[in-house]
Amino acid sequence: MLELKDVCFTIRKDGEDVNLVDHVSIRIPTGHFMAIVGPSGCGKTTLLKTIAGLNPESGGHLIWNGRDLSAGDDFEPSELGYVPQFSIAYDPLTVDESVEAATRLRVRCKNNAELDGRIDRVLEETGLTSIADRPVKVLSGGQKRRLGLAMELVSDPKLLLCDEVTSGLDPRSEREIVRMLHDLSRKDGRIVLSVTHSLAHLELYDSILVLHEGRVAFHGPPDQLTHYFSVKDTEEVYPRLATQPSERWQASWQKHSVAYDAMLVRNRDRQVAEGSLQLPAVAEGDSPATDSKPAPMPGFFSQFATLLSRRWRIFFRDRGQVLLQLAILLCFPLLVTLFSDKAKEPIRKFSDQKQGDFIVEVQEQQSIRQDQVKVGSAISGIILFQVVLLGLMGSNNSAREIAGERLIYEKEKFGGLRPTAYLGSKIAFLACLVIVQSLWMAFFVNFFGPFRGHFEEHAAFLLLVNASMTAICLAISSLMRTAEQASLLSIYLVGFQLPLSGAVLALPENIEAFTRPFISAYWGWSGSVEALQTEVHAAVKSVINTTLSSQQACFYTLGAHIAVGLIAAWAGARRHQWE
Repeated sequence: MLELKDVCFTIRKDGEDVNLVDHVSIRIPTGHFMAIVGPSGCGKTTLLKTIAGLNPESGGHLIWNGRDLSAGDDFEPSELGYVPQFSIAYDPLTVDESVEAATRLRVRCKNNAELDGRIDRVLEETGLTSIADRPVKVLSGGQKRRLGLAMELVSDPKLLLCDEVTSGLDPRSEREIVRMLHDLSRKDGRIVLSVTHSLAHLELYDSILVLHEGRVAFHGPPDQLTHYFSVKDTEEVYPRLATQPSERWQASWQKHSVAYDAMLVRNRDRQVAEGSLQLPAVAEGDSPATDSKPAPMPGFFSQFATLLSRRWRIFFRDRGQVLLQLAILLCFPLLVTLFSDKAKEPIRKFSDQKQGDFIVEVQEQQSIRQDQVKVGSAISGIILFQVVLLGLMGSNNSAREIAGERLIYEKEKFGGLRPTAYLGSKIAFLACLVIVQSLWMAFFVNFFGPFRGHFEEHAAFLLLVNASMTAICLAISSLMRTAEQASLLSIYLVGFQLPLSGAVLALPENIEAFTRPFISAYWGWSGSVEALQTEVHAAVKSVINTTLSSQQACFYTLGAHIAVGLIAAWAGARRHQWE
């Protein structure tokens, strides 16, 4: 049983406390199907989120099967199913794959037979068996609502919360969804609460909760709704609510609540006697709270493997993303080699023998100096070009990685997904991209281009600068609420790498001291320059005014960038960002 006693949810607005949920008190028995209705902005979704724990109650008590959840206890993830207004499935996956992933993330199955059994059962319950192989992106609105329900039912939740799952549907689809929710409430004593703005098909519900400005105006059998509000048709209920302030409706309801609660009890007893409502059997000596055990949660490695497998599947099915990655791999190294002609020229050395003619000797020195400047400038610029392009790759890799699926991730985290497993799967996926991109850039430019130094050291710094930018942009993606915000900030970050690196123009010392520790491009460029051959290194140093750092300092600084990025990404992944 679910019971709310004077539950409130309060926010601060214009310096005052405002109750969005105001002293709501209701009792909902097992095997009950309740609609939460009311005008727009009356607190329907807010109440549902408060019950789910997404909104911490500001006052009162929320009691579930004898446990006071307001006293520090909480739902087990498998006890509660929450179907939000938005789609919680990835478009490239099929219906069957979406349900399978949800099952693997929420339930620890003993073997494949149990896994397949759960999947087949929920597909049948939600009427999705015939379209199990159909991609999510081609589903209709009603089918996506069914899929959302199927993904919640995999853990056999005893409390199912549905937020506007019938909104935007045609009348036939709406009735089918309501009928399905009604049937789900008849099995194993499951409580189903459905927020809806529609007043159609109310006869399928066991009770109707009417909210007005966050307060209870009515809670009783659907056939008593028009009688209580003294209207002829249910469509007249909302206009009727507007005729009195919510305080008066709440006070009126408190006088009549006992009588209407008794009606609900009699209706429930009749349904049980008729066999239309099946309640779970309770063994002798057990309480209703212990009649069934929650489904066990899968471990870290199981969730990690499921998420990583799903991420690669989504990646390869997104043709646009695959083509973009291939284009980047081919075009970016090719761009570098297009500017490599000057860097390939030999660097002449000063002759050990002195020329007899002083003017000729000065001209030779000037010519050699010009060669050094030309080659040194070209090599320095090409190394910086590689570093900036890899920074751009890192930004493209991860800027939208978490923010782009924020809603789905928050929903899966609410269902028991470990943030460590989620972030670990992202790091493993991105690490593969970073390694391929960086090593291919190093090999391609080393073979076709002008790099004249220690290949292993240069490749290591290219890998580090890509990894650092990927980690930092992953942190941005984790901390931002939307993909657009994350992408914009990541683009700005890459854009500032070139001017602030000091490789093109030396910065003023007071600015350089402040900005240099944060510029990955500088450390990647500086470390790669230090890996050059002696004469090439001298040529580069002859044309730059920026002080180079040791390879060890570059290595540790880029490593620190990666660590800071991953720590910030971890903090963002743990933080609650449910809209």
